[in-house]
Amino acid sequence: MSSATPTPTRVRRLPVLGALRLGRPSDVWFKPALSVVAAVAPPSLLLVVLGQLDLAAYTMAGSLCALYAHNRPYAARAKVLAWVVLGMLGGLAVALLAASLTRNAVVLVTVGALLAAVQKVMCDATRVGPPAHVILTFVSSAALFVPQTLGQVPGHLALAAAAGAWAWLVGMAPAPLRPHGPERRATAQALDAAAAYAETARGGEEDAGARSAAYAAVHAAWQTLLAAGDRPSTARHALERLVVRAEVALAAAADADPARLRAWARAVRGTGRIPRTGDPRRDDGGPRRTDSGARLDGDGPRQDGGPLGERDELVGVAAERAVAPRPLWSRLGPLAPVAVRSALGCALAGYVSLALGADRPYWALVTAASLYQANITLTWSRAVQRVVGNLVGVLLFAAVTPVAQLGPLALVLCILACNFGAEALIGRNYWLGSVCVTPLALLVTELPGYQPTGELVTDRVVDTLVGALVGFVAAVAVTDRRAGRRVERALTAVDHARERAARLAADPAATPAALEAARRALAAAVVDLRATADAAAGEWWQRALPQERVVLAEQAAHRTLAATVRRQGLLPGPGTTSTYTHTEGASP
Repeated sequence: MSSATPTPTRVRRLPVLGALRLGRPSDVWFKPALSVVAAVAPPSLLLVVLGQLDLAAYTMAGSLCALYAHNRPYAARAKVLAWVVLGMLGGLAVALLAASLTRNAVVLVTVGALLAAVQKVMCDATRVGPPAHVILTFVSSAALFVPQTLGQVPGHLALAAAAGAWAWLVGMAPAPLRPHGPERRATAQALDAAAAYAETARGGEEDAGARSAAYAAVHAAWQTLLAAGDRPSTARHALERLVVRAEVALAAAADADPARLRAWARAVRGTGRIPRTGDPRRDDGGPRRTDSGARLDGDGPRQDGGPLGERDELVGVAAERAVAPRPLWSRLGPLAPVAVRSALGCALAGYVSLALGADRPYWALVTAASLYQANITLTWSRAVQRVVGNLVGVLLFAAVTPVAQLGPLALVLCILACNFGAEALIGRNYWLGSVCVTPLALLVTELPGYQPTGELVTDRVVDTLVGALVGFVAAVAVTDRRAGRRVERALTAVDHARERAARLAADPAATPAALEAARRALAAAVVDLRATADAAAGEWWQRALPQERVVLAEQAAHRTLAATVRRQGLLPGPGTTSTYTHTEGASP
């Protein structure tokens, strides 16, 4: 590791227009959009028929759980969705109990702020993924300001639990039709990211950003495959070989064939058979054939005493599945600044809103809770997006209110449309999704009865500005001074992983399992280093970051990864002709 001295870190400019730039939609934008409609519609329409639409706020709390875990394999999704439903019920129970015991607004705001901090930390520690804590905080904070009695709490919780169970079924519904859908999408993203990096390398100008994105996508693909469970599967083995191909492309980007990588990605995204690339550890890189000309791929007929490639199985996958995950408590420590930011910012936003005479201070509280990202720069961007999206959203609410007030059915249909629009657009940019989230939140307040539109719009605008301003000030005041230390620890982890991988690559007696595990550990450490360094670079009031050491560590790690891949037989040795771009068969 280089002993280069740390260079001072320049505070990044806070973006405005850049924060509003639209990106590409998610590959699966329609899945959460359709799922939330399918989860919200039946309970809400049933309440319309029963004439009890005022109870829809509780069923909607459970229905919104359908937004989670769409990127998880179904074995893991079942557990994540169950925990999300339980977490939602826990926060809702605390909120309903507090609302039934006191009407002191200051106390309720304090409870809401503490709940928001707990929800933020738990979602970050468990990496539950979007929409993370924001939905849970919205549900619990809104419930705090709905008049309750102790006797009503069990019934309201039962409604939320029933809707949560329905949301769980909605989330799991695609499993029988496309059981490997999430794994296929993650593999396709890894192949596309590797192809994007290979294109820059073949052009003679390697893009460090594209390389980091490719390593992150490959790492995410492995994590998705690992989360799919321990049961062996022909489809999963084929996907694992494709992810190995993406890793090979990263190790020898100049020799990779971006067109073939993208063709595999397109095939994997479809509903047909997964492309069979053969055993990636064979010298010739192409499929073998029997004397009769029949092709032998990784799942084909037996040869030499076993399935092709069995003697050099992707043993690292099994080895990594056997490693116990880090305990939850060890992931909570680094999140202490985030917890303090969330609790302080949400509480202050709620208190200021109360001081201004607001009837719904939880709007300011939720706005503050939604801001907190990995660092101050990202938090500022989220604040800009939230304010712009909410201001446009209140105009949309004013436009749809005449339709929503035609009757209970019209109100529910407007809510469903806003739910769909929010999830369909939020992948392009958070502010665009907020344009639909804002009228959704305002329409939910009308479930117990219609209210003056002008008053709702004014309160929402004021609370949005208060929440964004106070929330951001709290983020600046409670900076993450440990960010630099986490970068140092990440550098040390990359050093150790690189040394171990290099040692094994040079050891003729190293087993395939040890090489695979070392390569995977080094790749994960590099991804973590880049994420940690990017997060720390956007923080304020901290010591200078060792940016040069980070770059040198990444470069050294990438060279070691290439050497390890070559040692495993995935690449030809230096000075030989690469066969990676040879034509390979694919299942029709």
